[in-house]
Amino acid sequence: MTDDIRGIFERAGCEGALCVLPLDDDGESGFRGAGSGEFGFRADEPSVPASVVKVQVALEVETWFAEGRLDPGERVTLSAADRTPGPTGTSLFEDDVVLSWRDMVVLMLTISDNHTTDVLLRRIGVAAVNATAERLGLTGTVLESDLRTMLDSIGRDLGRTGWADAVAWGERASAAESARAEELLPTARALDPSRGTRTTPRNMAELLRLIWTDRAGPAAACARVRTLMGHQLTRHRIASGFRPPVRVAAKSGGLLGVVRNEVGVISHPDGRRYAAAVFTRSRPGSDETAINAAIGAATARAVAALRGEDG
Repeated sequence: MTDDIRGIFERAGCEGALCVLPLDDDGESGFRGAGSGEFGFRADEPSVPASVVKVQVALEVETWFAEGRLDPGERVTLSAADRTPGPTGTSLFEDDVVLSWRDMVVLMLTISDNHTTDVLLRRIGVAAVNATAERLGLTGTVLESDLRTMLDSIGRDLGRTGWADAVAWGERASAAESARAEELLPTARALDPSRGTRTTPRNMAELLRLIWTDRAGPAAACARVRTLMGHQLTRHRIASGFRPPVRVAAKSGGLLGVVRNEVGVISHPDGRRYAAAVFTRSRPGSDETAINAAIGAATARAVAALRGEDG
């Protein structure tokens, strides 16, 4: 079975790591430990989570809402001049925008909005997110900084003053200079789980299991995270391995063509549910379509094995 999973990733041109945990096999006895009723492939290997960390941020913010520490309806002005770079949402806005805290969570989980993520992180603090990870026993999971700080560190590791300078330089760089930057990119601190933000597939699958069973925080907070993950726009990773009436609620993450990840919960019509975390790594310029499909195929293979459907 592990050879099958390894082959799926290798044929797609990437390295992969995966953990799938059943949500409904622990009854009243609590969490069943590693090695029972689960499937793992390099499941405890440190990985760069990229935007998968937004699940942690959402859980923390929603916990603050539920506990009365933050008013979800409070309206906040997000400055376009101070925005965090990103490919979607308010990161692309040219004008200031006013949003409530709770609507920022919607943008963060459904379209992976970077700017709202950093505004939320500035409000609750990186330390609070890490404290919750520690409380939940996610010992391999550490958030080192907000997203803007992480991107600026990549720019500096590429020899520029920060991310904006790296982007401007890239627009005028020669082909040889661009090729050299691509060679350097995978060595950046933010892309090294021993130095940057990090997690493991098992930690993230366990986080989802705790959220889906209302043990990660207040029930209202867990329910809100579950609902919003069900509305994620991205459907070409884990969800690509399943067909209706199977449902997938997920959060994707990617970083500069090197890291492509997704975590999610797969719900079958027979009521059985599975928390999955898949992390991949490849060289810049790899086949994104093939890697996305591999994430879905590997997850489907692991879930089928746990369901006794692997032939």
